[in-house]
Amino acid sequence: MPESSTATAAAKTRTRKPRLDRVCAEAVELARAAAEEAGDGVGEHLSVEAEAERVVTHYFDCELSGYRGWRWAVVLSRAPRARTATVSETALLPGPDALRPPAWVPWSDRLEAGEVGTGEVLPTGEDDDRLMPAYCYSEDDGVEDIAYELGLGRKRVMNREGRTETARRWYEGDRGPNAPISEAAPLSARCGTCGFYLPLAGSMRVAFGACANLYSSEDAKVVSADHGCGAHSEIGEFVDTTPQGVVQSETIYDDEGSEEL
Repeated sequence: MPESSTATAAAKTRTRKPRLDRVCAEAVELARAAAEEAGDGVGEHLSVEAEAERVVTHYFDCELSGYRGWRWAVVLSRAPRARTATVSETALLPGPDALRPPAWVPWSDRLEAGEVGTGEVLPTGEDDDRLMPAYCYSEDDGVEDIAYELGLGRKRVMNREGRTETARRWYEGDRGPNAPISEAAPLSARCGTCGFYLPLAGSMRVAFGACANLYSSEDAKVVSADHGCGAHSEIGEFVDTTPQGVVQSETIYDDEGSEEL
């Protein structure tokens, strides 16, 4: 036989489904007794499947509350030329339509923006993708003084990836140009031209700053330079702010509350 034909025959032998062993397949009561010893709620016999030569698995319906679609599985096997089967393993397994709990998600992946509240702490991992090493301590007092002035005393700072992700989140959020309050404001009343706009430091300065207008709903919040609201410092240049439909009345003096001296 050619070598290629031999290899093909061997591959078919490896992938061929094992034959169901008659002795193990007929030992249904042995499998049931093993399942009942392992737990409760053993129901009707569902099926038997061949696992390997002289090895089968019996499946029984599970009638326990909360285990809809689960099955008791009992593995039976026998030695060559043996006339009786023995129990190898028993387990409660989910079937194709079993009711299962949702896949577990690590807490770090379940966190959403703004979830850390008052009194709560959130540790930042050493391998956080948003941060990178910033500064190493120097024993020279002069160097340390300069570092303090430049703001280099932090152990880690945000890297470009972290800053980019933050800028995108801020820009697409409630303080960006597409927020409802921004779209309702006059087109020219943008934060970047407002006297109450305090630009951020570093690379974020180009696009973001903090609002310092006491009367604005954005006060003390980071806004994009092209964000806007009706409290722009020069709002009178963009819209007519004179009272509409209001007639100033004449001055009236109340003499009854006066007293001659």
